[in-house]
Amino acid sequence: MPSVPAFAASAALAGKGHTAAQISDFLVGFYGAHGPSAQDRENQVSQVLKERQQVNEEVDVLLCARDEPQDIGVGPVTVAKTASVGWATVTTHWASGGTDTFTAYVRLDSNPIRLDDVICAG
Repeated sequence: MPSVPAFAASAALAGKGHTAAQISDFLVGFYGAHGPSAQDRENQVSQVLKERQQVNEEVDVLLCARDEPQDIGVGPVTVAKTASVGWATVTTHWASGGTDTFTAYVRLDSNPIRLDDVICAG
């Protein structure tokens, strides 16, 4: 995960960062039931993730998958103010009955709020 500048951590500590509820609302809206829209992918994703997607064309780096899931669930959000980041486990449900998980990260100081990083499980 990229390092957080001192001023960003200070803003979060001062209560100016996104709350767990705001991050949860964002992630639920962003991922929806089947994955983010083209507009959300363009406007609500960090440059790092956009670049990662360009070099990984076979896999959707925002979903850690090759296909569109049947459903998506967002777990509880954890906020680490000193690190200026919040995250949640996202679960994708597949037609086969299987599930996969990944962790979605949001910087507390992002304005507007956006997806900063995704770490795929396994």
